[in-house]
Amino acid sequence: MATDLTTLPNGLRIVTHRMPSLETVSLGVWVAVGARHEREDQHGLAHFLEHMAFKGTKTRSARQIADEIESVGGDLNASTGLDTTAYFARVLKGDEPVALGLIADILLNSKFATDDLDRERIVIQQEIAASDDNPDDMAFDLMQGVAFPGQSIGRPILGTKASVGRFTAADLRSYLDEHYIPDTIVVSAAGAVQHKDIVRHVEALFGGLTQRTRGLDSAAQYRGGFAASSKPFEQSHVLIGLPSPSYLDPAFYTAQVFSGLFGGGMSSRLFQEIREDRGLCYSIDSSIWGLRDTGMLSVHAATGPEMVGELADVVVQQLTEIAETGPTDAELQRSKAQLKAGLLMALESSAVNAEQMARQLLSQGRLIPVAELIREVDAVDHERIKTFAQTLTEEAPSVAVIGSGRKSSGQASRIAGRFTPRETRMAAADGTR
Repeated sequence: MATDLTTLPNGLRIVTHRMPSLETVSLGVWVAVGARHEREDQHGLAHFLEHMAFKGTKTRSARQIADEIESVGGDLNASTGLDTTAYFARVLKGDEPVALGLIADILLNSKFATDDLDRERIVIQQEIAASDDNPDDMAFDLMQGVAFPGQSIGRPILGTKASVGRFTAADLRSYLDEHYIPDTIVVSAAGAVQHKDIVRHVEALFGGLTQRTRGLDSAAQYRGGFAASSKPFEQSHVLIGLPSPSYLDPAFYTAQVFSGLFGGGMSSRLFQEIREDRGLCYSIDSSIWGLRDTGMLSVHAATGPEMVGELADVVVQQLTEIAETGPTDAELQRSKAQLKAGLLMALESSAVNAEQMARQLLSQGRLIPVAELIREVDAVDHERIKTFAQTLTEEAPSVAVIGSGRKSSGQASRIAGRFTPRETRMAAADGTR
């Protein structure tokens, strides 16, 4: 299996990974732009632009875009994150020009017609309403807001109904012109591909873009705090976040191994202690996410309102225990095995390969060999986990609780206090929204 990388004269990068056993290709355009690249008055614009890209170009209607990709049996989609927006497709071998041509057209030639804008803003407002009915989405947005108050990465990716209602075609064109430049774009493809063919098609489609540079992002400033929202749910949904290394920090691998043994599976400490031994919830898990300058470890669970306090106590107890004595050899090796197996199994997918290559180039400027990733995981030892856990116990948490009635505000405050009773820098985002 061959991996090849080409940089066009204008700075746009093209990467391919050939998987000879496949008869399909996963490909796309990944752009280093997302919700964190929005001013306050642009809140939700990155996501709005992603939606509007599919609503018609100078030569294709929205229906024609859908018809063309599905006429070859393919699919075309997009997603917006905090620091990346992706437009991606999966097609049969030989149909790459169809997918690339469609993606190039929607990025370079979208019309942003007034009628389409007005219709799509209603669609996105309904998406926001659906998110507001989802306790997991609500908890994440609340947690981000107290972790990074007053910053773009602390705001919901979707925007608000009000902000979405204000955007114009001029706003979209200005944002597109500022951020969708060769320096921020990677075209990535994996599967039954020939690198030279992909390069030829991409150069014909994107080679005319002018080389430019973009200013640096504002550095994220973690603060921490607590917030709550009252919703008529049977359970209290709890999300606890703690600052973690960025994906550029070598300690990011330690954080991933820690998350696995702490709450990453059925054998993890939190699952065994909180669900299996105490029956406090149906599911509990921890996860890690990272950006170039910050990261978060988060623990999520849903439980009865009367059991929130005990659940939080056990989370703190287990974290403190690891900080004091470290993990057992068995759980350390098990978490490392899970992480490595998950990585290798995922890379059997062409879509995962295409996305991972693009993200590595955008975030780190290079492709990271799988063997290097495995070595980094293998290097995580008992002391690294113990030291990482100790740093977590010294940080102010970001706590979000979604529950019925006004009790959720007090629950959020008490959970935050359990983590860092000596800290005074928590932002008390008042209570019930």
